[in-house]
Amino acid sequence: MKAIVQDVYGSADRLRLRDIDPPVPGDEEVLVRVRAAGVDPSVWHLMTGRPYFARLNRQIGLRKPAHRVRGWDAAGVVEAVGAKVTSLKPGDEVFGQCNGSFAEFACGKAEQLVPKPTGLSFEQAAALPVSAVTALQGLDLARPKPGQEVLVIGASGGVGTYAVQLAVHYGARVTGVCGPTGAELVRSLGADDVIDYTREDITDRPVRYDFVLDSAGNRSLSHLRRVLTPRGTVVFVGGEDGGPVFGGTDRWIRGLALSAFVGQKLRPVIAVTRQQDLLKLAELAEAGTVVPVIDRTYPLTEAATAVRHLESGHPRGKLVVTV
Repeated sequence: MKAIVQDVYGSADRLRLRDIDPPVPGDEEVLVRVRAAGVDPSVWHLMTGRPYFARLNRQIGLRKPAHRVRGWDAAGVVEAVGAKVTSLKPGDEVFGQCNGSFAEFACGKAEQLVPKPTGLSFEQAAALPVSAVTALQGLDLARPKPGQEVLVIGASGGVGTYAVQLAVHYGARVTGVCGPTGAELVRSLGADDVIDYTREDITDRPVRYDFVLDSAGNRSLSHLRRVLTPRGTVVFVGGEDGGPVFGGTDRWIRGLALSAFVGQKLRPVIAVTRQQDLLKLAELAEAGTVVPVIDRTYPLTEAATAVRHLESGHPRGKLVVTV
């Protein structure tokens, strides 16, 4: 099969399209013929091996990638199932998380794959798993109540577009933070207001927010606390701009420590793809409550270009690789 392979850590230039043997599913795994794969920041982190401390995880690899094929998000058709899998069968259209989804075939745990909503294309379904699950679990850390003020930083990005839609669904009053090119999109997703960060700082307005989801990862704790209500919550998504060793995740530690001494809560979300969350998102997507936003699609042969776009540009919504 054809797959995007990486043998050593580095830039997107290290990604190569090669012919390799298809993976063999374990007893509790499913082999998926991939039709589309989402591109999210975790792909970049795995490609570069940064932050370095994450390499202590054996699933990532200390000196070189533990798994050569890149990609997590996947949508496709079940090709084969393991001996203990009863929830899915060959021919089923599914979406969820697979290890190495930038390939013609990929394996995933049966508990991390669910039936694809009939109303979504494979490309749309592939844009859901990691980013939408992250937004869902982030908001569930302090579920916004109807009428509460919610601020989504990075509102036009992969996680942010889902966070805006989910917060609106919960009945919150949502303000999105994005660049000038994303303002119209964010409003179309239901945001009540938009802050253009190139013209205005989040602290310029007198509004104080009950919940802040920060998917941009580059504002200080003191800066974020200034826009929070006394009992408000900040949820960090990812850790960027913090150097090669910790990658900004040191802010998570400082935030958790500070939360023990103040009324405000500052905490990270470390998303785990779970079946119940995928089923919930499938239900919301089928109803039209959550709509995947796709900036651009790339063929498998141009997966490296897609990763470069993610790294150097500001995609509106998700990038998707088609297979």
